[in-house]
Amino acid sequence: MLKPNFNGVDYDPHLARAVSLRAQQIQVRFGDTNSRTEVPLRVALAGERDRIQAVPVSFRPKPGNLTGGATLGNQLVEALDHSAVFREYRRAFEDATGLPLTLRAVAGGQLAHQGSRRQNAFCGLLAQATRSCSACLQMQQRVRDNVNGVPCTKICVFGLGETAVGVKVGQETIAYLQTGQVFFKSPTLQQSARALRQLTEWGVKLDAREVVCRYNETPVVKRNEYEARVRLLQFFADQLGSLANQVVLQRGSAEPAQITRDRQFIEANYQEALTLALVARHAAMSRYYFCKVFRKATGENFNRYVSRLRVEKAKNLLLNLNHRVSEIAFAVGFQSLTHFNRMFKSIAGRSPTDYRQHLPDLSLHG
Repeated sequence: MLKPNFNGVDYDPHLARAVSLRAQQIQVRFGDTNSRTEVPLRVALAGERDRIQAVPVSFRPKPGNLTGGATLGNQLVEALDHSAVFREYRRAFEDATGLPLTLRAVAGGQLAHQGSRRQNAFCGLLAQATRSCSACLQMQQRVRDNVNGVPCTKICVFGLGETAVGVKVGQETIAYLQTGQVFFKSPTLQQSARALRQLTEWGVKLDAREVVCRYNETPVVKRNEYEARVRLLQFFADQLGSLANQVVLQRGSAEPAQITRDRQFIEANYQEALTLALVARHAAMSRYYFCKVFRKATGENFNRYVSRLRVEKAKNLLLNLNHRVSEIAFAVGFQSLTHFNRMFKSIAGRSPTDYRQHLPDLSLHG
């Protein structure tokens, strides 16, 4: 039996073939000791950034805090949720696995898969009753609370698995990808009876036959196959974090024409030794007034904005393994390797070297 291998991780070949989004091809190798076959897996990468349809967002974060509060964080996640890249990935993931996929803001208070075309029918029944709905909300919150740099999967009182994968911008978690509502083993008659007793204890009045029927219709997925899908979600979560950076740099909300010209000037000269005084002079403003207007329009101070732009440029250069990290640092405008490493980790959440080591195989096929 051929086993798919993606940078040392086993993946479901059906999922690999189905998750075929327009972007750069990532090489997925299916191999065993006797044979080796290669098929392309397309996922949304840098080429999809220009396709994100960001909703108008007024970015006014506190210094050092990208989202600047629950409301702003929700707006940023809404922009990602409405992006073409997420919608295409969700459709491909759900079609390939039969499982629901939801993007939820950290401060989101709704059931993760409510209204999803792939929502588990049994879970949909529970959502109709206040007591069981509350229990599901608490369960999903516990899953999210236990995401600590790695995906978290927990089993609910009815024996179903639920998973959350963190979406991070820099070192800050802004949202979660959630999936699950599955069994890892086929339910027994005893489990069905326990589920009915639990609902009775909660005072939930539902048709017993329908409950048992929906309960036994729950998808059963082998744990190793499920974990492979979760690892694929982790990779996509990293791409969403990168897209969130692009939302900050390329906001959809209106801004003064002068600030637009100033950002274009920064974009054209980011490799040079840009200073606040230089850009303020280009804007024909005092440094104080420029700082005030620029922060209001972009949500970040000048230095942080320039560093974020340079880090995004550096990410692209890191794809080429022929470039040393030190060369990339100076190529994108940083004046010291130490400063580059510090800002890269602050914005991307890991060091340049670590970021490069976690890149997938980007071998392109004709």
